[in-house]
Amino acid sequence: MAVKKTLTSATPFVEDGKVVRWSLTMVYEQGTEGKADYYKSEKQTTIDASVSKPDPDGKDITTTNFTPKAEGDWTKKELEDLCPTAKWDAIFASQYDSVITNPAKQPEPNNEFVIPS
Repeated sequence: MAVKKTLTSATPFVEDGKVVRWSLTMVYEQGTEGKADYYKSEKQTTIDASVSKPDPDGKDITTTNFTPKAEGDWTKKELEDLCPTAKWDAIFASQYDSVITNPAKQPEPNNEFVIPS
């Protein structure tokens, strides 16, 4: 069954009428709800329009993540594209595998064990 990804929350941080930061939440789901194959996980991120960090020489390097614009000018697709889905996809696949496909085996106690003499 395919993984379902749903953007469930998008909170804009506005400065001078333009969004300069987004706080985004996406829910991942796979399987059938209520069945043993169902798994759900929530991913969150905060993305600034631009980030400045010093390089090894002490000069600021600015990375632009998006161009600020009015919150009403954003589309759902643009917000989804801001999410680091490649990273989240890999994390979710690993979680699904370890929880649903290949869960850790639980050892069973042998309460009948007799201590050797």
